[in-house]
Formats: sequence, structure tokens, C-alpha cells
Amino acid sequence: MSTTITPTDQPVPAPDTSRKGLPRLLAVLLRPAAAAASGLLLYASFPPRLLWWLALPGFALLGWCLRGRRLRAGFGLGLLSGLGFLLPLLSWTGEEVGPVPWLALTLIEALFLAFVGMGIAATSRLPAWPVWAAALWIAGEGLRARVPFEGFSWGKIAFGQADGVFLPLAALGGTPLLSFAVALCGFGLYEGARQFRSYHATRTVRRAGVAAAVLAVLVPLVASLAVRPLLDDSAEDGTATAALIQGNVPRLGLDFNDQRRAVLDNHARRTEQLADEVKAGKKPGPDFVVWPENSSDLDPYRNDDARDVIDRAVKKIGVPVAVGAVLTPETGPLRNTLIQWDPERGPVDTYDKRHIQPFGEYMPMRDFARIFSSDVDRVRRDFGPGTKVGVFDMAGTKVGLVTCYEAAFDDAVRDTVLHGGQLIAVPSNNATFGRSEMTYQQLAMSRVRAAEHGRAVLVPVTSGVSAVIRPDGEVVQQTKLFTPDALVAKVPLRSSLTPATRMGIGPEIALGLLGAASLAWSTALALRARRGEQHRSRVP
Repeated sequence: MSTTITPTDQPVPAPDTSRKGLPRLLAVLLRPAAAAASGLLLYASFPPRLLWWLALPGFALLGWCLRGRRLRAGFGLGLLSGLGFLLPLLSWTGEEVGPVPWLALTLIEALFLAFVGMGIAATSRLPAWPVWAAALWIAGEGLRARVPFEGFSWGKIAFGQADGVFLPLAALGGTPLLSFAVALCGFGLYEGARQFRSYHATRTVRRAGVAAAVLAVLVPLVASLAVRPLLDDSAEDGTATAALIQGNVPRLGLDFNDQRRAVLDNHARRTEQLADEVKAGKKPGPDFVVWPENSSDLDPYRNDDARDVIDRAVKKIGVPVAVGAVLTPETGPLRNTLIQWDPERGPVDTYDKRHIQPFGEYMPMRDFARIFSSDVDRVRRDFGPGTKVGVFDMAGTKVGLVTCYEAAFDDAVRDTVLHGGQLIAVPSNNATFGRSEMTYQQLAMSRVRAAEHGRAVLVPVTSGVSAVIRPDGEVVQQTKLFTPDALVAKVPLRSSLTPATRMGIGPEIALGLLGAASLAWSTALALRARRGEQHRSRVP
């Protein structure tokens, strides 16, 4: 018996999904990849690159990723953006201790941006959403500047804008307003593009949406131009001639104690050379001199040889010198201290660093941290924080003192100005971080601080980059990396206060409350919609 196969009996081949599968996979991966790319754009906007404007497409791309997403997606996309931003930005933290501290710090900081991403997703369907998104970004920056372990302010968007058109806004509302303006403009650019596309697709003019997008872009730009006169670098209180010493650090081959003595000798020697240059008429005589942080890791109060080296150098230059030292009291924690050393009277005043660096100058949760890395035991004895604001009267000039890491904290810098500082000094030690981008990122912070408070800023560093910055944020002198040098410059002294200095934390609180209000608004709308759905489901 034969069987005839009709066309309908023939086996049907399986559908070819290979062509559809790849586009579907690409579509799934597109937003995560874009979120990571947005973070990379934010990173690329930071020094040493002069690409501050990349922050705008970075925020625009982040806005595209987050708008209309669910909360869970907002969290994940925000985390990817944070990792794309902070992994390369903070790579210098693993320069000497390996990748574990770097990766742990980055993950903790990126989690803050993940929650910011969740908040932006939640508020992205509200009218004028770029405003709420930018305010939530500032709330995230403010929170991670305070917790955990007194916070970590590195990576504020404001610190990438030292060369940007938005810088004058720092004098109006500090780093929170500067960061807010950049984020608002970036989110506004995306919303403008979205509204433009919608207009051509539907041929309907969404006036409110278009107006909001245009304002989000134009208001920050126009405001920055309007407040540019606030960047005043006039010498209200006259001038002072300041000298910065960069003694450099020795190369490999010395043990720890020799290294400390060699660093001190380098700074003393370069100060004595400056005295010879002044005597020969090659450089102007300074009114005072500032050495870097850790320029004497040998306690001059407990080591007579260190005291003699410092005293001899100060006497030869003949003017007050601020010396960065590590003090080792009999009991209690170490102190990262700046000592005002007078050529006639010796040590006359001190300032103990108030914001000390966790996992660098002290080790929180030491036993727990040791599980992940034995490098925690490199910090054998913890430093303790100081309690008083540092302002030295050096030859009649009030010098506000901010030690290295403290430059990232708004309150530390503002306090020195409110306590009478006519200029700001930021003695730093970046030698541990080699030739990484850290020193350039920190220099940019000091430039933003100069514009924020209308003060000249002096940045002496052990191994570079040392710099003299005018009150408008312009660098007028700087050194090269790992090169002994002495900068001497006449700098303007100022006593007036910018709006940012007067208002203090006010702008940050206002923007944080704005972000919180947008979350409350979005939550209320979501609850109302849910109650409406439940009501409709009960109606027969």
C-alpha cells in the first residue's frame, strides 16, 4: 500500500529566527551599553582633558536611558552609568594598594548613582522633568559627600568644569549650583531633541514641553554669562608675594625612614636655593613660603635633627614658612599638621587636618577590611582629626589652610574664608599616586574653589603639580610632575564674600528639597493611578 504525500502533508520547516534574534538582543543591550557610555562621557569631561563639554551629552544620554523606565531598570542603568564614570575616574586609588580598594570604593559610590537613577526614572514623566532629574543628581552628590565615613566628594560634576562656561555659577551657589546647571543643561538637551522628534512625527506643537526643554538649556547658559562679573580677581586688600616649594620625592631604593628624611631634605634644600636666587636678584623675595603636606614626616617636636633642618631653611629664607608635618604624640592618634614656622621664634601656630582620609590616614573596620586585603596593615597607627579652622597670619596676610583631601569638602574650604582667609593654601602630597590623573583632578578642585570664594589659591605639592591660581580660577604658574621647583608669585588679597560663601549650604539644601518634592509628587501620582485602577476593576 502506497502513501501519497500531498503538499499539506509535507513537513513545515521551523521559522528562521536567527535574523530576528540578533536585533532583539541588540535592543536589549542598547540601553545598558548607553548607560555605561554616559558614565564614560562624564569621566572624559574631567581633567587632565579639556573636554568639560562632554558632560552635556553624557547627561543627555543618561536622560535617554532613564526616561520612562521602571524603578528597577532605573537602578540598574544608574549603577552602570556610575561604574562607567567612577571606575576610570578613581583608578588612582589602587595605584599602590592594588585593585581591591579601588573596586570597593567605586562600587559603593556607584550605588549612590544607582539610587539617583531610580529617582530620575520615577520622576521622568513629570512636567519639566529635567529640573527634577538635575535636582536629584545634586541630592545624590550631597549624600555621598557625607556618608559613609564622613563621605567622599570626589567626582562632583562641578570639579570637571574648571575650564567650562558654567564656572561663574560656582561664585553664585557653590559646587551644588554648578553641578546642577551642567546636569540640567544636559537633560534639557535630550528633552529638546525628544520634543523636536515628536513635533516632526505628529505635526503637533507641544508648547509646554518645548518651552521646558529650551529653558533647561538656555537658563544655565544665560545665568553663567550673567554672573560672570562675580569672578572678580581685583586686589581689594593689596597683594602679597607668596612662594611655593615643591621639593620632590626620591626614587626607589630607600627604606621608609630614609625616604622621610630625604623628602624633608629636598624641601629644605629647595627653600635654601630659593633664598640664594632671591639674594642674586633672580627671583623676587617672598613675604611667606608654603611647603606641601608631609614635607616633614619626621616630627620636628620629637626629632632634633628634623627641627634643625627646618629651622636652618626658614632662617635662610627669612620669612614665615608653613611646614607640613606628621606629629607623633606620646598618646593618642597621629596628627597631619601644618606648622607656622617663624624665622625668629620657631613654631608659632599649628593646624591639624580636620577631614582625614578613611582607609588612607585611618582604617575603619580594620578587622573586617583585612579579610579582603592585608594592605590595611600598612596603616599601622591611625591619624586623628583636628577641631579648629586653620588660618595663619603670615607676615600680615591671613592664609586659610585646607590640607589636600579637604579641598573636596565644601565646608572645609568655606570655613577658612569665613574665618578671615584672604587667600587659600592647599598643601598636598600626591606622591603616592604616581603619574595618575589624581593630581590634575585635585588641581581642578582648587580652581573651582578659587572661583567659588573669590580667593587666590596656592597649591604646593611634594611631587607635582604645584600651582598658583587667581581668584577667577586661572592658573598663572604651575610645575611639572616629579620636578623640584619653587614658584614665586604676587597674588591679590581679598576680603569680600561671594554669594556662594554667604549662603553656604543653602543652595544644596534647596536643590535637595526640590528633588525630594519631585519624588513625593511622582509617588502621589502613582498611588492615585493605582487607586483608580482598583476602583475600575471593582465596577461591574
